[in-house]
Amino acid sequence: MDFAAPHWVHLAWPALAVVIAAAYFELRSRETLARFMSLPMQARLAWRQTRARRIAGLALFSLTLALGVVALMRPQSQTGTEVLSRNITADVMIVLDVSKSMLAEDAAPNRLARAKAEINELLERVDGQRVGLVVFAGRAAVRSPLTSDYGFFRLMLRDVNVGSVSHGGTRIGDAVRKAVAVYGPDRGTPRVMLLITDGEDHDSYPLEAVEEAAAAGIRIVAIGFGSETGSEIVVTDRETGARKVLLDSDGNVVRSRLDGDLLREIALMADGVYVPAGTSAVDLDSIVEAHIRPMVADASARVVRRDPTEHYRWFVLGALVSLVAAVWVGSTGAGRGRLAATGTVRP
Repeated sequence: MDFAAPHWVHLAWPALAVVIAAAYFELRSRETLARFMSLPMQARLAWRQTRARRIAGLALFSLTLALGVVALMRPQSQTGTEVLSRNITADVMIVLDVSKSMLAEDAAPNRLARAKAEINELLERVDGQRVGLVVFAGRAAVRSPLTSDYGFFRLMLRDVNVGSVSHGGTRIGDAVRKAVAVYGPDRGTPRVMLLITDGEDHDSYPLEAVEEAAAAGIRIVAIGFGSETGSEIVVTDRETGARKVLLDSDGNVVRSRLDGDLLREIALMADGVYVPAGTSAVDLDSIVEAHIRPMVADASARVVRRDPTEHYRWFVLGALVSLVAAVWVGSTGAGRGRLAATGTVRP
């Protein structure tokens, strides 16, 4: 048996003090009466009770207080559980790579524009969930905290480009750490991170960051753009419209290589999944159906409500019966003593 309000047990001490005081005054009253009146006079003039009735009355009074304390503690027994029917929301954090290699046009019109379009469509599939956005390249920046205001989220996503982060490179570890910080304390809801990247990590210790995410109960769905063997990045010059190969600051051809092994390990450590998108469009809709919705459904199934049976009513009833019995024992004993003292004979 469990108690819903066990803190009321501390009332047992005041109740015990009341019982001790009642017993003390009962004894003192008889001693005080004996100082002024002899036993024969007490038998003729005073209300008297037998010792057994006095003890019984005191015991019944003590039982009344004890049952009252137990009733306040609300004893319960667990008879079963019931699955709640309410909808469970998830926190979905999108971590988007905005390095220059995302301008590659192997996914029309380019990787970044295609990813943004897919993210916009994703919002239609996660209606009711909170979404957030972290962008990264050589450093990470929060574009949108977790929010259910999709209008605000779309506004922040619309302005994302390769200039959203000033430092070049691809630091996945920094992005994961930033996203974990944005999640904040665990609210008991499913937490999913969509990591969308096309490059290899540049010494940001991503696995250590993923350990922090896993410890916080965050699952990671890693989506990899590009080729694991490496490929040149062809982009369109905005001024001339000419297509050219992307060069670094030293004039060397930039080759984008997807580190699939790293992304697989990230997904494994965070109890998620790795989706190698390659150079094709990312089907986030299928990813939501295959990976995010089952997570939310599993969490919904685990949320149950205990269906306790309350027993305090029986203790309240017992306390009332005990109190009535204590009054009855005291009144009948006194009445008989008075009848004997006045010489009245019962028929």
